[in-house]
Amino acid sequence: MSGRPDADLPPDTQTAEETTEEAREDAPRVDAPEEAPEDSFEGDDEDDEGDDEDLLAAQARRARWAAVGTGAVLALAGTAAALLRAAGTAPVLAPVAYACGAAVCALAAVLGARGRTRRALWTTVAGVMIMALGDQFD
Repeated sequence: MSGRPDADLPPDTQTAEETTEEAREDAPRVDAPEEAPEDSFEGDDEDDEGDDEDLLAAQARRARWAAVGTGAVLALAGTAAALLRAAGTAPVLAPVAYACGAAVCALAAVLGARGRTRRALWTTVAGVMIMALGDQFD
């Protein structure tokens, strides 16, 4: 596909090469709003940015707590399952797999506490898969 698109990107999303005078002249004109509402003032933009930052901080905090909580609960469940399997007549590999899965889930809780929530998610998935493998040995 060759040629230019029907409309150029807004200036804040263009790359440095696209922001030349020639590109600005070719861009379609967008009419600005005539007047701002009377109840707003120039400081509103700063408040909106602060609200966005607060919202992002709250979301990050919830993600960290979710990762820590999930990792800790699964680590405790894996440890309990390992102890129950070790006390029973299960083969040796079953409690070992549960204990290893619990250790991986505990690592996920630590990663979540440090803010590495994506890595904590995938580490939690790996820990649960290891515990599921231990269930297959049972």
